[in-house]
Amino acid sequence: MEATQTVNPPSFETVWAALQEVAKRQEETARQMQETDRQMQATDRKMQETDRQIQETARQMLETDRKMQETDRKMQETDRKMQETDRKMQETDRRLGKLGNRMGEIVEHMVAPNLREKFRELGLNFPQANPNSDVSDYDNNIFLEIDVKLENGDKAMLVEVKTNLTVEDVQEHIKRLEKMRVYADLHGDRRTFLGSVAGVIVTAGVKEYALGRGLYVIEPSGETFNIIPPNGQPKEW
Repeated sequence: MEATQTVNPPSFETVWAALQEVAKRQEETARQMQETDRQMQATDRKMQETDRQIQETARQMLETDRKMQETDRKMQETDRKMQETDRKMQETDRRLGKLGNRMGEIVEHMVAPNLREKFRELGLNFPQANPNSDVSDYDNNIFLEIDVKLENGDKAMLVEVKTNLTVEDVQEHIKRLEKMRVYADLHGDRRTFLGSVAGVIVTAGVKEYALGRGLYVIEPSGETFNIIPPNGQPKEW
């Protein structure tokens, strides 16, 4: 007959220690769950912030796209206006070109006949008035056009007529007179050459510039025109 083995129940101290260990582990588990929950909430906040930033970025991109479209529209409008302005300028140039082409006719039929009378009042007698003359000396490479040339036996007056007289026009006329002097010397013409510039529009600055360089200035005055002598003695070429 076998002997019965007796199992002793755990002591109070062992059970108490086990319960304390279980409680401690439960507290640690609860703490970890709280930390996990805190991290998940932080992650959720970050995701919400990221989503907000994405939405803000999308909004800004839409706004940027809208502004770019608006800028493109304005640029197209500006380009249209520039094209329109260019068209108007070309039309103005065309009309001015026509006006410039008619200046020869105006000089021939209105200015030229009266120039001799006006210069006679200043003590200069020019029996001949030749509008629209030119010099074409191919041998010496001298070419120039003269709107009006007033002549007598001793002197010749070269007149340049412009719609809007500029300093550049005055400078070009001085070069024209210099060429005329060279051409005359090459062909035995010993006459003295004088210069005049005329304009429908002559500003004070241009007038003073021309007068200071020994040229006569012809400017409108009512229904006729005046001839202003140069400062000091007229320049002779």
